Amino acid sequence: MKRITVYIATILLMLIMFTPAASAKVIDYNGGVQDEYMYEEFFFLSGSPIKFTGKATVTEKETKNQLTSTYKFTLTSNAGDKLTRSVVYVSDLKNYDTKNQTTSKKTVKSYSEKVTLTDKSTYTLDDYQFSDGAIIDNNPATDYYSGNVIARKIYLKTSPAAGKQTITVHMTGRDVGYENFWGSTDTQIIDYEIITPVGTSFVKSKVSDSKSKVLEYEVHTPTLSSFEGGHAVISSSSMVAEYTYNIPYGAGSGNLYLYKEKTPKIERLIVPKFRDIANHWSKPNIEKLYSLGIFDESSNFFSPDAAMKKDQFTISVAKAVDLRVLEEKTTKKNTVKKALFEDLDPKDPNYVYIESALNKGIVSPVNANKFGAKDSITRAQAATIIVRSLGLEGRAPSPGYKTKFIDDNKIPKEAKDSIYVASALGLIEPDKKNRINANEVLTRGKASQLLVRYLNFLESDLKQNYRDDMLYFN
Repeated sequence: MKRITVYIATILLMLIMFTPAASAKVIDYNGGVQDEYMYEEFFFLSGSPIKFTGKATVTEKETKNQLTSTYKFTLTSNAGDKLTRSVVYVSDLKNYDTKNQTTSKKTVKSYSEKVTLTDKSTYTLDDYQFSDGAIIDNNPATDYYSGNVIARKIYLKTSPAAGKQTITVHMTGRDVGYENFWGSTDTQIIDYEIITPVGTSFVKSKVSDSKSKVLEYEVHTPTLSSFEGGHAVISSSSMVAEYTYNIPYGAGSGNLYLYKEKTPKIERLIVPKFRDIANHWSKPNIEKLYSLGIFDESSNFFSPDAAMKKDQFTISVAKAVDLRVLEEKTTKKNTVKKALFEDLDPKDPNYVYIESALNKGIVSPVNANKFGAKDSITRAQAATIIVRSLGLEGRAPSPGYKTKFIDDNKIPKEAKDSIYVASALGLIEPDKKNRINANEVLTRGKASQLLVRYLNFLESDLKQNYRDDMLYFN
Protein backbone atom coordinates (compact mmCIF):
# COMPACT_ATOMS: atom_id res chain seq x y z
CA MET A 1 0.00 0.00 0.00
CA LYS A 2 2.80 2.38 0.78
CA ARG A 3 4.06 4.60 -1.97
CA ILE A 4 7.39 6.29 -2.51
CA THR A 5 7.55 10.05 -2.14
CA VAL A 6 10.02 11.72 -4.43
CA TYR A 7 11.22 15.11 -3.30
CA ILE A 8 11.43 17.57 -6.14
CA ALA A 9 13.35 20.81 -5.88
CA THR A 10 10.45 23.21 -6.15
CA ILE A 11 8.32 25.21 -3.77
CA LEU A 12 6.09 22.11 -3.72
CA LEU A 13 8.30 20.91 -0.89
CA MET A 14 6.26 23.15 1.40
CA LEU A 15 3.47 20.60 1.05
CA ILE A 16 5.55 17.45 1.19
CA MET A 17 7.44 18.52 4.33
CA PHE A 18 4.35 17.51 6.30
CA THR A 19 5.23 13.82 6.10
CA PRO A 20 2.13 11.67 6.41
CA ALA A 21 1.79 9.93 9.75
CA ALA A 22 1.74 6.17 9.83
CA SER A 23 -1.43 4.64 8.51
CA ALA A 24 -4.32 4.32 10.91
CA LYS A 25 -4.55 0.73 12.06
CA VAL A 26 -6.67 -1.00 14.68
CA ILE A 27 -4.57 -3.11 17.03
CA ASP A 28 -5.32 -6.82 16.57
CA TYR A 29 -8.92 -8.08 17.01
CA ASN A 30 -9.73 -7.30 20.64
CA GLY A 31 -11.33 -3.83 20.44
CA GLY A 32 -8.44 -2.10 22.21
CA VAL A 33 -7.18 1.48 21.91
CA GLN A 34 -3.74 3.02 22.35
CA ASP A 35 -1.91 6.36 22.58
CA GLU A 36 1.82 7.06 22.94
CA TYR A 37 1.85 5.73 26.49
CA MET A 38 -0.73 3.04 27.09
CA TYR A 39 -2.94 0.36 25.54
CA GLU A 40 -6.39 -0.59 26.95
CA GLU A 41 -8.91 -3.35 26.23
CA PHE A 42 -11.73 -5.26 27.96
CA PHE A 43 -11.67 -9.00 28.64
CA PHE A 44 -14.99 -10.88 28.91
CA LEU A 45 -14.27 -14.61 29.34
CA SER A 46 -14.67 -14.54 33.13
CA GLY A 47 -18.32 -13.45 32.91
CA SER A 48 -17.67 -9.84 33.95
CA PRO A 49 -15.75 -7.21 31.95
CA ILE A 50 -12.19 -6.71 33.13
CA LYS A 51 -10.26 -3.66 31.95
CA PHE A 52 -6.64 -4.42 31.13
CA THR A 53 -4.02 -1.73 30.50
CA GLY A 54 -0.35 -1.81 29.68
CA LYS A 55 2.02 -2.10 26.77
CA ALA A 56 1.23 -3.25 23.25
CA THR A 57 3.77 -3.38 20.45
CA VAL A 58 3.29 -4.01 16.75
CA THR A 59 6.10 -4.82 14.34
CA GLU A 60 5.79 -5.49 10.63
CA LYS A 61 8.18 -7.02 8.16
CA GLU A 62 7.43 -6.99 4.45
CA THR A 63 9.09 -9.23 1.93
CA LYS A 64 8.07 -9.89 -1.65
CA ASN A 65 4.27 -10.27 -1.67
CA GLN A 66 4.14 -11.13 2.02
CA LEU A 67 3.64 -9.10 5.21
CA THR A 68 4.40 -10.51 8.66
CA SER A 69 2.77 -8.68 11.59
CA THR A 70 3.71 -9.40 15.21
CA TYR A 71 1.55 -8.23 18.12
CA LYS A 72 2.75 -8.43 21.74
CA PHE A 73 0.74 -7.43 24.82
CA THR A 74 1.75 -7.22 28.48
CA LEU A 75 -1.26 -6.02 30.46
CA THR A 76 -2.60 -5.80 34.00
CA SER A 77 -5.88 -4.76 35.67
CA ASN A 78 -6.32 -2.50 38.67
CA ALA A 79 -7.05 -5.59 40.74
CA GLY A 80 -3.77 -7.23 39.78
CA ASP A 81 -4.99 -9.58 37.05
CA LYS A 82 -2.43 -10.28 34.30
CA LEU A 83 -2.71 -10.82 30.55
CA THR A 84 0.09 -11.72 28.14
CA ARG A 85 -0.48 -12.28 24.45
CA SER A 86 1.75 -12.78 21.41
CA VAL A 87 0.38 -13.36 17.91
CA VAL A 88 2.07 -13.48 14.53
CA TYR A 89 0.00 -13.07 11.37
CA VAL A 90 1.17 -13.63 7.80
CA SER A 91 -0.54 -11.81 4.92
CA ASP A 92 -0.08 -13.04 1.38
CA LEU A 93 -0.47 -10.13 -1.03
CA LYS A 94 -1.45 -10.37 -4.68
CA ASN A 95 -1.16 -7.30 -6.89
CA TYR A 96 -3.42 -6.70 -9.88
CA ASP A 97 -1.45 -3.94 -11.58
CA THR A 98 -3.83 -3.48 -14.49
CA LYS A 99 -6.68 -2.83 -12.06
CA ASN A 100 -4.62 -0.96 -9.42
CA GLN A 101 -5.85 -3.33 -6.75
CA THR A 102 -4.29 -5.61 -4.16
CA THR A 103 -5.83 -8.57 -2.36
CA SER A 104 -4.63 -9.86 0.98
CA LYS A 105 -5.13 -13.24 2.63
CA LYS A 106 -4.10 -13.28 6.29
CA THR A 107 -3.56 -16.36 8.45
CA VAL A 108 -2.18 -16.87 11.93
CA LYS A 109 1.35 -18.24 12.10
CA SER A 110 1.85 -18.53 15.85
CA TYR A 111 -0.02 -17.55 18.98
CA SER A 112 0.14 -17.59 22.77
CA GLU A 113 -2.18 -16.00 25.31
CA LYS A 114 -2.60 -16.43 29.05
CA VAL A 115 -4.78 -14.58 31.53
CA THR A 116 -4.25 -15.04 35.27
CA LEU A 117 -6.86 -13.62 37.63
CA THR A 118 -6.46 -12.83 41.31
CA ASP A 119 -8.90 -15.63 42.18
CA LYS A 120 -6.31 -18.08 40.80
CA SER A 121 -8.30 -18.77 37.62
CA THR A 122 -6.29 -18.98 34.40
CA TYR A 123 -7.33 -18.81 30.75
CA THR A 124 -4.84 -20.27 28.28
CA LEU A 125 -5.32 -20.08 24.52
CA ASP A 126 -5.10 -23.65 23.27
CA ASP A 127 -6.09 -23.27 19.60
CA TYR A 128 -6.54 -20.36 17.18
CA GLN A 129 -8.08 -20.85 13.75
CA PHE A 130 -8.11 -17.60 11.79
CA SER A 131 -8.74 -16.26 8.28
CA ASP A 132 -8.91 -12.67 7.05
CA GLY A 133 -9.41 -11.58 3.43
CA ALA A 134 -9.12 -7.99 2.24
CA ILE A 135 -9.20 -5.92 -0.95
CA ILE A 136 -7.33 -2.64 -1.44
CA ASP A 137 -8.33 -0.31 -4.27
CA ASN A 138 -5.43 2.02 -5.03
CA ASN A 139 -6.40 5.43 -6.42
CA PRO A 140 -4.29 8.53 -7.08
CA ALA A 141 -5.77 10.58 -4.22
CA THR A 142 -6.99 7.90 -1.80
CA ASP A 143 -6.65 4.17 -1.22
CA TYR A 144 -9.78 2.37 0.00
CA TYR A 145 -9.89 -1.08 1.56
CA SER A 146 -12.32 -3.59 3.03
CA GLY A 147 -11.82 -6.92 4.75
CA ASN A 148 -13.67 -9.74 6.50
CA VAL A 149 -12.49 -11.98 9.33
CA ILE A 150 -13.63 -15.37 10.60
CA ALA A 151 -11.91 -16.99 13.55
CA ARG A 152 -12.29 -19.47 16.38
CA LYS A 153 -10.39 -19.47 19.65
CA ILE A 154 -10.39 -22.31 22.18
CA TYR A 155 -9.31 -21.51 25.74
CA LEU A 156 -8.56 -23.91 28.58
CA LYS A 157 -9.79 -22.50 31.87
CA THR A 158 -8.50 -23.78 35.19
CA SER A 159 -9.81 -22.64 38.54
CA PRO A 160 -9.75 -23.94 42.13
CA ALA A 161 -13.56 -24.14 42.18
CA ALA A 162 -14.41 -25.69 38.79
CA GLY A 163 -11.23 -27.43 37.74
CA LYS A 164 -10.60 -27.57 33.99
CA GLN A 165 -13.11 -26.23 31.47
CA THR A 166 -13.16 -25.39 27.76
CA ILE A 167 -14.32 -22.02 26.43
CA THR A 168 -14.87 -21.52 22.71
CA VAL A 169 -14.97 -18.07 21.12
CA HIS A 170 -16.35 -17.65 17.60
CA MET A 171 -15.41 -14.38 15.89
CA THR A 172 -16.85 -12.79 12.74
CA GLY A 173 -16.30 -9.26 11.60
CA ARG A 174 -15.21 -6.72 9.06
CA ASP A 175 -12.68 -3.98 8.64
CA VAL A 176 -12.92 -0.89 6.41
CA GLY A 177 -10.62 2.04 5.86
CA TYR A 178 -8.95 4.58 3.63
CA GLU A 179 -5.58 6.27 3.40
CA ASN A 180 -4.48 9.49 1.73
CA PHE A 181 -1.96 12.26 2.30
CA TRP A 182 -4.34 14.14 4.60
CA GLY A 183 -5.35 11.27 6.82
CA SER A 184 -6.42 7.69 7.29
CA THR A 185 -9.09 5.81 9.20
CA ASP A 186 -9.39 2.13 10.04
CA THR A 187 -12.67 0.91 11.54
CA GLN A 188 -13.21 -2.64 12.76
CA ILE A 189 -16.46 -4.28 13.92
CA ILE A 190 -16.24 -7.76 15.47
CA ASP A 191 -18.95 -10.03 16.89
CA TYR A 192 -17.90 -12.60 19.50
CA GLU A 193 -19.94 -15.61 20.58
CA ILE A 194 -18.46 -16.96 23.82
CA ILE A 195 -19.54 -20.53 24.63
CA THR A 196 -18.85 -21.64 28.22
CA PRO A 197 -20.03 -24.59 30.35
CA VAL A 198 -22.47 -22.27 32.19
CA GLY A 199 -23.94 -20.52 29.14
CA THR A 200 -23.32 -18.46 26.02
CA SER A 201 -22.57 -14.73 25.95
CA PHE A 202 -22.32 -12.23 23.11
CA VAL A 203 -20.00 -9.27 22.71
CA LYS A 204 -19.68 -6.75 19.87
CA SER A 205 -16.64 -4.50 19.66
CA LYS A 206 -16.44 -1.41 17.48
CA VAL A 207 -13.11 0.35 17.29
CA SER A 208 -11.75 3.05 15.01
CA ASP A 209 -8.31 4.57 14.60
CA SER A 210 -8.04 7.91 12.77
CA LYS A 211 -5.10 10.07 11.82
CA SER A 212 -5.73 13.41 10.17
CA LYS A 213 -4.28 16.75 9.18
CA VAL A 214 -6.46 19.84 9.56
CA LEU A 215 -5.72 23.35 8.32
CA GLU A 216 -6.42 26.13 10.80
CA TYR A 217 -6.04 29.89 10.42
CA GLU A 218 -4.04 31.61 13.15
CA VAL A 219 -4.66 35.34 13.59
CA HIS A 220 -1.57 37.50 14.12
CA THR A 221 -2.77 39.85 16.86
CA PRO A 222 -0.21 42.68 16.76
CA THR A 223 -1.30 45.44 14.35
CA LEU A 224 2.24 46.61 13.59
CA SER A 225 3.14 43.64 11.45
CA SER A 226 3.78 42.76 7.83
CA PHE A 227 1.02 40.12 7.90
CA GLU A 228 -2.39 39.62 9.52
CA GLY A 229 -2.21 35.88 10.11
CA GLY A 230 -1.38 32.54 8.58
CA HIS A 231 -2.28 28.88 8.41
CA ALA A 232 -1.09 25.93 10.45
CA VAL A 233 -1.41 22.20 9.87
CA ILE A 234 -2.60 20.33 12.96
CA SER A 235 -1.78 16.62 12.84
CA SER A 236 -3.84 14.51 15.23
CA SER A 237 -4.48 10.87 16.02
CA SER A 238 -7.19 9.25 18.12
CA MET A 239 -8.80 5.88 18.78
CA VAL A 240 -12.34 5.25 20.02
CA ALA A 241 -13.93 1.94 20.98
CA GLU A 242 -17.30 0.66 22.15
CA TYR A 243 -18.13 -2.77 23.56
CA THR A 244 -21.73 -3.99 23.72
CA TYR A 245 -22.13 -7.14 25.80
CA ASN A 246 -24.83 -9.58 26.90
CA ILE A 247 -23.67 -12.10 29.51
CA PRO A 248 -26.80 -13.80 30.92
CA TYR A 249 -24.87 -15.91 33.45
CA GLY A 250 -22.70 -13.02 34.65
CA ALA A 251 -22.66 -9.24 34.26
CA GLY A 252 -25.85 -9.03 32.20
CA SER A 253 -26.05 -6.42 29.43
CA GLY A 254 -24.22 -3.14 29.02
CA ASN A 255 -21.94 -0.87 27.05
CA LEU A 256 -18.35 0.14 27.69
CA TYR A 257 -16.26 2.83 26.03
CA LEU A 258 -12.57 3.52 25.53
CA TYR A 259 -10.83 6.56 24.06
CA LYS A 260 -7.20 7.48 23.50
CA GLU A 261 -5.75 10.55 21.79
CA LYS A 262 -2.13 11.25 20.94
CA THR A 263 -0.61 14.68 21.48
CA PRO A 264 -1.29 16.80 18.35
CA LYS A 265 1.55 18.26 16.30
CA ILE A 266 1.51 21.69 14.70
CA GLU A 267 3.39 23.08 11.69
CA ARG A 268 3.15 26.69 10.57
CA LEU A 269 2.96 27.50 6.85
CA ILE A 270 4.31 30.38 4.82
CA VAL A 271 2.24 33.57 4.67
CA PRO A 272 0.93 34.70 1.24
CA LYS A 273 1.20 38.38 0.31
CA PHE A 274 -0.87 38.94 -2.82
CA ARG A 275 -1.84 42.55 -3.47
CA ASP A 276 -4.95 41.96 -5.57
CA ILE A 277 -7.07 39.67 -3.36
CA ALA A 278 -7.65 41.85 -0.27
CA ASN A 279 -11.35 42.29 -1.00
CA HIS A 280 -11.90 39.20 -3.11
CA TRP A 281 -14.51 36.68 -1.92
CA SER A 282 -12.10 33.76 -2.50
CA LYS A 283 -9.20 35.26 -0.53
CA PRO A 284 -9.31 32.60 2.26
CA ASN A 285 -9.19 29.82 -0.34
CA ILE A 286 -6.33 31.38 -2.29
CA GLU A 287 -4.25 32.04 0.82
CA LYS A 288 -4.77 28.52 2.12
CA LEU A 289 -3.65 26.93 -1.15
CA TYR A 290 -0.64 29.22 -1.47
CA SER A 291 0.42 28.50 2.11
CA LEU A 292 0.36 24.78 1.33
CA GLY A 293 2.49 25.21 -1.78
CA ILE A 294 -0.37 24.07 -4.01
CA PHE A 295 -0.01 27.45 -5.71
CA ASP A 296 3.57 28.64 -6.13
CA GLU A 297 3.05 32.08 -7.67
CA SER A 298 6.22 34.21 -7.65
CA SER A 299 4.31 37.40 -8.46
CA ASN A 300 2.59 39.61 -5.90
CA PHE A 301 -0.53 39.49 -8.08
CA PHE A 302 -2.73 36.39 -8.21
CA SER A 303 -5.32 37.55 -10.79
CA PRO A 304 -8.28 35.78 -9.10
CA ASP A 305 -10.75 36.63 -11.88
CA ALA A 306 -8.54 35.38 -14.71
CA ALA A 307 -9.27 31.97 -16.23
CA MET A 308 -7.70 28.92 -14.61
CA LYS A 309 -5.62 26.99 -17.14
CA LYS A 310 -5.70 23.24 -17.57
CA ASP A 311 -2.05 22.71 -16.69
CA GLN A 312 -2.30 24.85 -13.55
CA PHE A 313 -5.39 23.03 -12.30
CA THR A 314 -3.91 19.59 -12.99
CA ILE A 315 -0.73 20.48 -11.12
CA SER A 316 -2.76 21.91 -8.22
CA VAL A 317 -4.77 18.70 -7.80
CA ALA A 318 -1.57 16.66 -7.90
CA LYS A 319 0.02 18.83 -5.24
CA ALA A 320 -3.11 18.88 -3.10
CA VAL A 321 -2.98 15.10 -2.66
CA ASP A 322 0.82 14.81 -2.73
CA LEU A 323 0.52 12.74 -5.90
CA ARG A 324 3.52 10.44 -5.98
CA VAL A 325 5.82 10.58 -8.94
CA LEU A 326 7.94 7.55 -9.70
CA GLU A 327 11.63 8.25 -9.47
CA GLU A 328 13.29 8.02 -12.86
CA LYS A 329 16.00 5.47 -13.43
CA THR A 330 19.38 6.96 -14.16
CA THR A 331 20.15 6.93 -17.88
CA LYS A 332 22.95 8.36 -19.95
CA LYS A 333 24.15 11.77 -18.92
CA ASN A 334 22.76 14.77 -20.74
CA THR A 335 19.83 12.71 -22.02
CA VAL A 336 16.95 15.06 -22.78
CA LYS A 337 13.58 13.76 -21.70
CA LYS A 338 10.97 13.85 -24.44
CA ALA A 339 7.66 15.50 -23.61
CA LEU A 340 4.52 13.41 -23.85
CA PHE A 341 2.83 16.25 -25.78
CA GLU A 342 4.11 19.12 -27.85
CA ASP A 343 2.68 21.82 -25.56
CA LEU A 344 4.41 20.50 -22.43
CA ASP A 345 7.97 21.32 -21.38
CA PRO A 346 9.79 18.43 -19.65
CA LYS A 347 12.23 20.97 -18.16
CA ASP A 348 9.42 22.60 -16.20
CA PRO A 349 9.74 21.52 -12.53
CA ASN A 350 6.01 20.80 -12.47
CA TYR A 351 6.04 18.68 -15.64
CA VAL A 352 6.33 15.45 -13.63
CA TYR A 353 2.98 16.12 -11.99
CA ILE A 354 1.17 16.49 -15.28
CA GLU A 355 2.94 13.40 -16.57
CA SER A 356 1.93 11.42 -13.49
CA ALA A 357 -1.67 12.66 -13.71
CA LEU A 358 -1.78 11.54 -17.34
CA ASN A 359 -0.29 8.14 -16.55
CA LYS A 360 -2.78 7.59 -13.73
CA GLY A 361 -5.74 8.55 -15.91
CA ILE A 362 -6.72 11.61 -13.88
CA VAL A 363 -6.62 13.95 -16.86
CA SER A 364 -6.99 13.44 -20.62
CA PRO A 365 -5.17 15.19 -23.47
CA VAL A 366 -6.91 17.12 -26.23
CA ASN A 367 -5.56 14.81 -28.92
CA ALA A 368 -2.56 12.63 -29.72
CA ASN A 369 -0.22 15.62 -29.98
CA LYS A 370 -1.63 18.24 -27.64
CA PHE A 371 -2.34 18.22 -23.92
CA GLY A 372 -4.16 21.57 -23.94
CA ALA A 373 -1.94 23.06 -21.26
CA LYS A 374 -3.04 26.67 -21.73
CA ASP A 375 -6.71 25.94 -22.41
CA SER A 376 -9.12 27.50 -19.94
CA ILE A 377 -10.63 24.77 -17.80
CA THR A 378 -14.38 24.35 -17.35
CA ARG A 379 -16.33 23.21 -14.32
CA ALA A 380 -17.02 19.89 -16.02
CA GLN A 381 -13.35 19.29 -16.78
CA ALA A 382 -12.29 20.29 -13.28
CA ALA A 383 -14.91 18.03 -11.67
CA THR A 384 -13.75 15.15 -13.86
CA ILE A 385 -10.12 15.53 -12.78
CA ILE A 386 -11.07 15.60 -9.09
CA VAL A 387 -13.52 12.69 -9.19
CA ARG A 388 -11.08 10.56 -11.19
CA SER A 389 -8.35 11.27 -8.64
CA LEU A 390 -10.67 9.94 -5.93
CA GLY A 391 -11.55 6.88 -8.01
CA LEU A 392 -15.27 7.53 -7.50
CA GLU A 393 -16.48 7.99 -11.08
CA GLY A 394 -17.97 4.50 -10.97
CA ARG A 395 -20.40 5.55 -8.22
CA ALA A 396 -22.68 7.29 -10.72
CA PRO A 397 -25.94 5.52 -11.76
CA SER A 398 -26.17 3.26 -14.80
CA PRO A 399 -25.94 5.12 -18.15
CA GLY A 400 -29.11 6.82 -19.31
CA TYR A 401 -29.86 8.67 -16.10
CA LYS A 402 -30.59 12.40 -15.81
CA THR A 403 -29.15 14.69 -13.19
CA LYS A 404 -31.40 16.99 -11.14
CA PHE A 405 -30.10 20.11 -12.88
CA ILE A 406 -32.24 22.04 -15.37
CA ASP A 407 -29.28 22.30 -17.76
CA ASP A 408 -28.66 18.54 -17.68
CA ASN A 409 -28.71 18.42 -21.49
CA LYS A 410 -25.70 20.76 -21.61
CA ILE A 411 -23.44 18.54 -19.52
CA PRO A 412 -20.76 16.95 -21.76
CA LYS A 413 -21.35 13.22 -22.08
CA GLU A 414 -17.83 12.36 -20.95
CA ALA A 415 -18.22 14.48 -17.79
CA LYS A 416 -21.74 13.51 -16.71
CA ASP A 417 -20.70 10.80 -14.23
CA SER A 418 -18.15 13.12 -12.63
CA ILE A 419 -20.64 15.99 -12.39
CA TYR A 420 -23.15 13.66 -10.73
CA VAL A 421 -20.60 12.35 -8.20
CA ALA A 422 -19.03 15.75 -7.50
CA SER A 423 -22.48 17.18 -6.79
CA ALA A 424 -23.41 14.26 -4.52
CA LEU A 425 -20.19 14.80 -2.55
CA GLY A 426 -20.83 18.52 -2.19
CA LEU A 427 -17.78 19.48 -4.22
CA ILE A 428 -19.81 21.50 -6.73
CA GLU A 429 -23.19 23.17 -6.35
CA PRO A 430 -25.79 24.54 -8.79
CA ASP A 431 -26.62 28.23 -8.96
CA LYS A 432 -29.84 29.73 -7.60
CA LYS A 433 -31.70 28.65 -10.74
CA ASN A 434 -30.51 25.05 -10.29
CA ARG A 435 -28.08 25.20 -13.19
CA ILE A 436 -24.78 23.36 -12.79
CA ASN A 437 -23.14 25.40 -15.60
CA ALA A 438 -20.89 22.52 -16.63
CA ASN A 439 -19.31 24.46 -19.52
CA GLU A 440 -18.55 27.61 -17.52
CA VAL A 441 -14.86 28.56 -17.53
CA LEU A 442 -13.49 28.51 -14.00
CA THR A 443 -11.76 31.63 -12.76
CA ARG A 444 -8.71 31.18 -10.56
CA GLY A 445 -10.81 32.30 -7.59
CA LYS A 446 -13.56 29.73 -8.26
CA ALA A 447 -10.98 27.04 -8.95
CA SER A 448 -9.44 27.83 -5.56
CA GLN A 449 -12.83 27.36 -3.92
CA LEU A 450 -13.25 23.96 -5.61
CA LEU A 451 -9.77 22.85 -4.55
CA VAL A 452 -10.40 23.81 -0.93
CA ARG A 453 -13.67 21.85 -0.95
CA TYR A 454 -11.64 18.94 -2.31
CA LEU A 455 -9.18 19.26 0.59
CA ASN A 456 -12.05 19.41 3.09
CA PHE A 457 -13.42 16.20 1.63
CA LEU A 458 -10.06 14.48 2.07
CA GLU A 459 -9.58 15.93 5.57
CA SER A 460 -13.05 15.54 7.09
CA ASP A 461 -15.72 13.89 4.96
CA LEU A 462 -13.94 10.56 4.56
CA LYS A 463 -13.23 10.40 8.29
CA GLN A 464 -16.91 11.06 9.01
CA ASN A 465 -17.96 8.29 6.63
CA TYR A 466 -15.42 5.71 7.79
CA ARG A 467 -15.59 6.44 11.54
CA ASP A 468 -18.84 8.03 12.75
CA ASP A 469 -21.12 6.46 10.14
CA MET A 470 -19.63 3.02 10.72
CA LEU A 471 -19.60 3.20 14.54
CA TYR A 472 -23.00 4.74 15.13
CA PHE A 473 -25.10 3.51 12.21
CA ASN A 474 -23.89 -0.08 11.83
